[in-house]
Amino acid sequence: ENNRAIKFDLQFKNIDPNLVVVVVDQNRISQVISNLINNSIKFISNEDRNEYADGLISISVEKIRTVDGNNNNTNTEVIINIKDNGEGIDSEIYPRLFTKFASKSFQGTGLGLFISKNIIEAHGGRIWAKNNEDGKGATFSFSLPLVKQHLENSFLWLKLQSNLIENMDNNII
Repeated sequence: ENNRAIKFDLQFKNIDPNLVVVVVDQNRISQVISNLINNSIKFISNEDRNEYADGLISISVEKIRTVDGNNNNTNTEVIINIKDNGEGIDSEIYPRLFTKFASKSFQGTGLGLFISKNIIEAHGGRIWAKNNEDGKGATFSFSLPLVKQHLENSFLWLKLQSNLIENMDNNII
C-alpha cells in the first residue's frame, strides 16, 4: 500500500474575477480538471518509483492575451496549468498523448486525455503537455477563451474557482 502524501498548491495570476468571465459547461470542465489531477496522483503514487518524496500538484490559473496571426485580433484566454512532480510523460507515448488508448498505466482505459482534448476544443480552447524542465514530473495545460464583460457578480468565474478547489478537495488521498 502506498501512503505517500500529496500536497496541493493553488495560485491565481493576473486575474481580476470582477472583469473576467469564462463561459463553460461546468460538468465537462470539471471532468477535464478531475482527469488531469487524477493522472497526476496516479503517476506521483506509482509504487515502482525509487523516490519516496512527497508528491506536489501545483495548479495555476492565469490570464493571457494572444494575437491572432491571421487578423491581428487580440484574444484573451485563461490558462490552467496542472503541474506535478511525478514520473513525467513517457517518451514512447508523448507523440500520441491525446489520442485514443494512449496510456502507460495499468489503470484506466487510455481515453481520459482524448476525451479531455475533445471537451477543451469544443469550448474553443487548446490543451497541451510537457515534461518539466527539472526532469521531475509533467505539466498539463489548457486554455479557455474569455468573455470580456464587467459583472457586478462574477458567478461563472466563482463557479470555475470553486470547481478547482472542489476538485482538489475530492482528490486528496
